[in-house]
Amino acid sequence: MARGVVLITGASGYIGRALVDRLSDQYRIIGLDRSVAKDVPGLEASYAIDLADEASVVDALTNVRAAHSNTIAACIHLAAYFDITGEPNPLYTNVNVEGSRRLITALQDFDVEQFIYASSMLVHEPKPLPGVRIDESSPLGPTWPYPQSKADAEQVLRENRGDIPVVFLRFAGVYDDKGHSAFLAEQIAGVYEHRVSAHLYPGMLCAAQSALHLEDLIKAVEQTIARRADLEDDLPILVGEPETLGYAEIQDIVHCQIHGKEWTTVRIPKSVAKLGTWVEEEVLGHEGFVKQWMVDDANAHYILDISRARNLLGWEPEHSLRDTLPIIIDALKADPQDWYETNKLNTSRVAWHPKRSDAEKTEPARPQSQDTDIAHDGHQMDGDMNNMDGDMQHMDGPQRGTRWTQFAVIGLGLWLAASPGVYDVVSADTARASVVAVTLERGLPSIEWRANALALSDMLSGIALMIFGAMSLSKRTAWLGQWATAFIGIWLLFAPLFFWSPSAAQYLTNMLVGTLAIAFSVLVPMMPGMSMEGMMDKKSIPPGWTYSPSTDAQRFPIVAMGIIGLLISRMLTSYQLGHIDMAWEPFFSGLLADPKNGTEEIITSDVSKAWPIPDAGLGAVSYVLEILMAVMGTRARWRTMPWMVTFFGILVIPLGVVSIYFVIIQPIVIGTWSTPALIAALAMLIMIPFSLDEVIAMGQYLYWSKKEGKPLVRTFFKGGAVAHGEIDDTDYMTDARSIWNNTVRGVTFPWTLMASTALGAWLMLTRITLGSEGAMANSDHVVGALVITVAIIATAEVARTLRFINAAFGAWLVAAPFLLAGASSAGTVASVAVGLLLIGLSLPQGKRSGEHYAGWDRFVV
Repeated sequence: MARGVVLITGASGYIGRALVDRLSDQYRIIGLDRSVAKDVPGLEASYAIDLADEASVVDALTNVRAAHSNTIAACIHLAAYFDITGEPNPLYTNVNVEGSRRLITALQDFDVEQFIYASSMLVHEPKPLPGVRIDESSPLGPTWPYPQSKADAEQVLRENRGDIPVVFLRFAGVYDDKGHSAFLAEQIAGVYEHRVSAHLYPGMLCAAQSALHLEDLIKAVEQTIARRADLEDDLPILVGEPETLGYAEIQDIVHCQIHGKEWTTVRIPKSVAKLGTWVEEEVLGHEGFVKQWMVDDANAHYILDISRARNLLGWEPEHSLRDTLPIIIDALKADPQDWYETNKLNTSRVAWHPKRSDAEKTEPARPQSQDTDIAHDGHQMDGDMNNMDGDMQHMDGPQRGTRWTQFAVIGLGLWLAASPGVYDVVSADTARASVVAVTLERGLPSIEWRANALALSDMLSGIALMIFGAMSLSKRTAWLGQWATAFIGIWLLFAPLFFWSPSAAQYLTNMLVGTLAIAFSVLVPMMPGMSMEGMMDKKSIPPGWTYSPSTDAQRFPIVAMGIIGLLISRMLTSYQLGHIDMAWEPFFSGLLADPKNGTEEIITSDVSKAWPIPDAGLGAVSYVLEILMAVMGTRARWRTMPWMVTFFGILVIPLGVVSIYFVIIQPIVIGTWSTPALIAALAMLIMIPFSLDEVIAMGQYLYWSKKEGKPLVRTFFKGGAVAHGEIDDTDYMTDARSIWNNTVRGVTFPWTLMASTALGAWLMLTRITLGSEGAMANSDHVVGALVITVAIIATAEVARTLRFINAAFGAWLVAAPFLLAGASSAGTVASVAVGLLLIGLSLPQGKRSGEHYAGWDRFVV
């Protein structure tokens, strides 16, 4: 007996493919899709059709008649437009309603034994209370545009079906063993990620809706076609599971399966939920899943009476959501990334989550010999153990190639040890008058004692560099020699400050030799003690990220700003040590009774004198270390050198805060400004947003390494490999455009933040612009500086949430004129206006790039 022809619109879709697979053994399946389906096994043929275009519908069916048959056993109409916004869309009418009319009208010339329309149980009016079931005679009452279009399509099909029998299968919410349900998947993901919002629900916690497993849906359609001769010509049938689970019950089942305990769900007023969704979308500019219509439907109950399906189709569901939820959770736990991708969720959020197979392979950490740092944590290395000898040779080659650095260290030591013999004699009689003045003003030891102490330090440090440089040539003692050389270099940076060097030559020699010693010991050659597994792993993009936060281009602005800060700090240090007679200051004068300019006033103030060493020199050392750390390591250093990234972050971020602190206190405590200090503070502040993403990536690596059972301390100091992530060996330093494009990845400049920065700068000048005085002027100055700080840091997307702090500053500006003295009438009005404006500017998220940051994505709001 010849097999009948079955037309399926949307044959290449999720349900369509399953139907083709089930029915292709019984019928000749013809697919009608927006484009010809080429990868759907079981299709006899596929034709392109645009349901919004009548000519396209006619052409497609003409091709079906010419190539196949005029007799159609069944036409299964699945194709439809759907979105979850809850907003009206012309496609609901053009595709779902009018498209159905076009299709059944064009089928009038065929001999169609049955037309099956895939409708929805949501065409019915929901019940307000549990326990009341919906059957086919229940009133219609769709509550949002999608089910409304289904109800309208049903009516259009009734009016235009002619002699074609139509069955309206009103399906419940479809799911399968991997989820494949937008609402269910979002609910499960919320529990899996421990989202705070997942604990809240704006309706009855027992609110329940029938569900339908994909296999049961396919069976219902199959039996509908098989019994087509026995069914009425205009027949709605509800298809779903008679047992339903309430919202809170689903929460508990999911949480028990994932985390082993029950989940607390709290009911909140609908008004609060609606306000939250409005703020999220309209104010913050964040596209959330929960929409206003979902809040309205939170109490909706869709519990089905499937008696008609049982009686007419002989259909009974073989699956239940209660029994399938553990299977869905097992699929999630087995491969979180695949499950998220399958359910069209943000896979970056679970990029670090291990697959079950990875977790089973991970063994507890065991002691490791001192000879090698070979992998022991269960990750697969790039290459097999049989090639270990070759890999060792490969790793040893660069060490031989940088052996010159150890000889350079020996040469630096010789140079430094001999340098005191060529310095000019420095004494009270030969020293500059400014050095003598510094000695007397600070109450320092004699010039001769300080010069001789520093000379002795140079000789001993030089000898030590020669010894440790020689030790670095031996594999056995290389680790001690290299690290000892680095610490000697750090001492050389501090020694001229500790001894208040009266000689500029000594100061600069120590700075240069110290910097080079650090670079030649741990920067140019391979840093000792690093994990070999980590170095052999080529992956540089963290799991769930779209870029590496450690590329040269990413670190370029930090180096550039560090150089600016170093040059300024070196100049200020030279003045504090007495090596130069004046500090550069183009704008600000000092006190009237003092001939010093603003910069000189600040760096010789009581605040500056509170430090036992030149505070500008401390800044110079910090900038040197920042520059060295910024250029250290490869683009995978977020996982190969966690300790270094940590200290680099500590050095950049707190130092930036300290710089802002000194800018704040300048006019308040000292009464003037310093142009170099302002420039250095701005340079330091600019570094912060460009360094935060690398710190976040490193933190994620340490967190998940600990979760995998790796020893935290060992991983922190030695680094390691990752099971996931991507390789990126692109050279981003080839031209200015490439450098810029990679530099700003992870950083955006929304106009709201730029406007906040401008307001902050204006606030710092209200003494001049509005004549503010006293406490009010000081408040404006402090708040202005802090607003600028927050706005610039928030340009980093990983720190975008910090912008809300500026809203708090805005609230203070509104209240300040009424709480503090010194505000003029204009100042009061301006403070209130700027405060309100700042609050408004701090709420929107602003421009969001397409970058992802693994689990940190949830904090980019």
